[in-house]
Amino acid sequence: MSGIHHVTAIASAARANIDFYTRVLGLRLVKRTVNFDDPGTWHFYFGDRDGAPGTLFTTFPWAHARAGRLGVGEVQETVFAVPEGAIGFWTHRLLAAGATVEDPASVFGARRLAFRDPDGMRLALAATPAAGDGAWTTAEIGVDEAIRGIAGVTLLVADAAPTAAVLTGALGFSAAGTEGAAARFVVPGATTGGIVDVRAVGGFPRGALGKGSVHHVAFRAADDAEQAAIVDRLAAEFGIHATEQKDRNYFRSVYFREPGGTIFEIATDAPGFAVDETPDALGTALKLPARYESRRAEIAAALPTIA
Repeated sequence: MSGIHHVTAIASAARANIDFYTRVLGLRLVKRTVNFDDPGTWHFYFGDRDGAPGTLFTTFPWAHARAGRLGVGEVQETVFAVPEGAIGFWTHRLLAAGATVEDPASVFGARRLAFRDPDGMRLALAATPAAGDGAWTTAEIGVDEAIRGIAGVTLLVADAAPTAAVLTGALGFSAAGTEGAAARFVVPGATTGGIVDVRAVGGFPRGALGKGSVHHVAFRAADDAEQAAIVDRLAAEFGIHATEQKDRNYFRSVYFREPGGTIFEIATDAPGFAVDETPDALGTALKLPARYESRRAEIAAALPTIA
């Protein structure tokens, strides 16, 4: 398995965050849980019908977060895949919702619509001919328009070469050309999560994390064995030492900072989001890891209201 598993970002108001990603973008809220390292913070997972790896965009809403500052060492833009022919629909829909929307443009030969979420998060929709098949539809967004998953991300770095070496040497990506200051890396045959663009911007200042910033990008490993092999390769070939494995209930994770400065995660595909809810009920109730169950009432009372 290769490609992006999920992207995790910082938001501000929890209710507004849910409303934008579910009502405007039409993603499914597949899990409402807490930040396992900070249980006073919500952790929302948005994705396709099944919450499949490669479709997941997740958020930590921090109510009083300052605005992030874009810079070197972080994700510049997260791109969602939509069917070809859907960009016009999305242009009208996002403008009607009051979003900041740029004119459609061609990026690496694909029509793309860039826009911002309510926290200033840089997002885009890319017309993708072979997007995934697990579309989550709504009364207003049909199968011919629905977001299929994450197409890819753009990283801002000072020097592209070290980041490129990790993508190709450890994470299963292949070089696929350049456009302007951006070098593209792809997972051949991936229907979602298969693109990372690396944009070299030289002496541009480093970014500052805040609302509207991506916290980290997670890449897929089929299982613990594949994850361990990636960890070993990072250490042996790049001198990069990942964290110990952390159990996130729905996947198991290790983390490291790639040479360009962005936090990368390696997340297992298993066990997935149906371990504590039925597929039909995904995202409908607060789910906690076992270590926090004894504090459920306390934690639930402290979380910002989203009803």
